Amino acid sequence: MRSMLFVPGDSPRKMEKALGSGADALILDLEDSVAPAAKQGARETTAAFLRDNAGKPGCPVLLVRINALDTALTDGDVAAVMAARPAGLLLPKAEGGASVQELHAMMSVAEAEAGIDDGATAIHAIATETARGMFTLGTYRGCSPRLKGLTWGAEDLSADIGAQTNRLPGSGATEPFRIARAMLLFAAADAGIPAIDTVHVDFRDLDDLRNECEAARRDGFTAKMAIHPAQVPVINEVFTPSVEEIEKAQAVVAAFAADPHVGVVAIDGKMFDRPHLRLAERILARAGK
Repeated sequence: MRSMLFVPGDSPRKMEKALGSGADALILDLEDSVAPAAKQGARETTAAFLRDNAGKPGCPVLLVRINALDTALTDGDVAAVMAARPAGLLLPKAEGGASVQELHAMMSVAEAEAGIDDGATAIHAIATETARGMFTLGTYRGCSPRLKGLTWGAEDLSADIGAQTNRLPGSGATEPFRIARAMLLFAAADAGIPAIDTVHVDFRDLDDLRNECEAARRDGFTAKMAIHPAQVPVINEVFTPSVEEIEKAQAVVAAFAADPHVGVVAIDGKMFDRPHLRLAERILARAGK
């Protein structure tokens, strides 16, 4: 996946419109975009949308952002949507592998009750939304086979630490949030799963979005979340490997395949070693080659 678009879980109109956005995944939101009094209605609306669309040819991957584990809403969210077969759940305010394991157990019960194969539903986690979460980033490796991606968030973390802002015009993220971004990237690599970049909140500034996407892809992120359909084309373009990148990666893979016992190969006067091979394989995997 390259793009993951948030859609309010209480708006059938916005969910239907989002199907044509071009996003690789839709995140049907039961958390921040839904008022407390509308939570139950959002569960019902989201479940109905999943029943009508999940698994249809050409449909984006359908994920559901549930409410955090400390809200007393999580059990109800899981019970309401699992039988409608979302591809995965997005866990906000995750605080390490223990949070993922707690959600994993809830999902196993719900899958069993719905007649769904155990482990069929994935988990993605937002891992930097609390100060405590920052100190648990090294605990995701091996915590659950359901865990398929990690992402970071700045807005909730700002509130948790009392930061007046998390960005400065023309300068990007402030220092605490640059640390959160970098640590999330390392945590995902340690866990062996994709790192997904956070949202760009100014959905009108597509030039700055592009800059942010290019920096994220350069550093190792493989996808980005979006809050508006207008952001999706830019995200998809940046996170799609170019023809040149694919050809270069194919050449590296072919060179090592021709002589699998060597540690270094030469291509057009440049030396490539095993780390370059791993990177080439990841590029080709993202391109579906």
